[in-house]
Amino acid sequence: MNGNKPSKKKYFYSLTPQLLSYLKQHNRYTDLPINYDDMDRSIARVPLIDRFGKDTLWETVFYNQHEIEEVHYNLCKIYAQLKLDGDLEIIEHLSVSRIDFCVFGNSKPYRIRIINKLNDNYDHFYIKKVDASRVYGLELEDILSPNRVTYLLNESTIIEEHIAGIPGDTFANENLDVSKFDQIRIAKEFIKFNERCFIRLLGDMRAYNFIVDITPDIEGMQYRIRAIDFDQQSYEGRKSFYLPQYFKENNPIILMGIKYLTPETVKQYQHEERTNIARRAKSSSEKLLQLLDCMSLDHISTDEKVIQLRQELAKHHMTNDFLKDKSMGDLVRRNITLLVQKEFVPSN
Repeated sequence: MNGNKPSKKKYFYSLTPQLLSYLKQHNRYTDLPINYDDMDRSIARVPLIDRFGKDTLWETVFYNQHEIEEVHYNLCKIYAQLKLDGDLEIIEHLSVSRIDFCVFGNSKPYRIRIINKLNDNYDHFYIKKVDASRVYGLELEDILSPNRVTYLLNESTIIEEHIAGIPGDTFANENLDVSKFDQIRIAKEFIKFNERCFIRLLGDMRAYNFIVDITPDIEGMQYRIRAIDFDQQSYEGRKSFYLPQYFKENNPIILMGIKYLTPETVKQYQHEERTNIARRAKSSSEKLLQLLDCMSLDHISTDEKVIQLRQELAKHHMTNDFLKDKSMGDLVRRNITLLVQKEFVPSN
């Protein structure tokens, strides 16, 4: 769907005192030895080319020689905070092998490649400007999806772990030539992913904004689609923007679903995912309600987009209750409540 793109570059929203309090209560907030603005002191950037000679849209970053030791040490400290709860003993075994900057996309992240000198294994993490929309997206992912999310932040900077998997666009181009059984599994997982995004209003899930995690199983493979970009959490006004099925970049997977799945099967998978989301919401109800209270009071989109989305959701669900809502947080709360109630009947 060619027109289903962000209307223009998204604003960054600061963290409110209420959201900061929530993040501190749930151990997301910490003091960081280096911030996003500190990373901008580079002296040179060189395009990063992949093994096929193509531009990756990342640039490798270089710093002054007198600064590089301190920068690398602080980045290793951040990795220890992210992975080992601040245990600094591991730092002597870590080194930074590369720092890359993404010139494409809204958040302009830095990607840090960390090497464990004991076994030469490597890992990555990301440094980004803090944005309330993204924080709400990460928290909703952690609470309502089957995936756990690890990140840390302060008022200006967010640190995110790397989410391993095959980028969705690469997966669609290279990994769909599998058995019919596995193709059906892929289509089923996309339906569930589509449902998860719409229920919590996570937008812009075209192929390069999610990854596919493949796990060998007794028969065939298991597939899990995971969002990796949360900048468009409850920002745009178009309902279709929150349904991955409407992005042309996802057509190779969508067409498999059309080929193999009946409407009755699709409805069954949607029901399964709504049931799972309802159970997760119930098990984390106190935390979810705290988050939605913060979100309802927050201003994370324009008034025009809120008005457009509440009208489209009211039409979609055939209820005028959405027209009472005044914020994106209100719409997320009502959408979650309505959709899980519609499909979930608790067992006795």
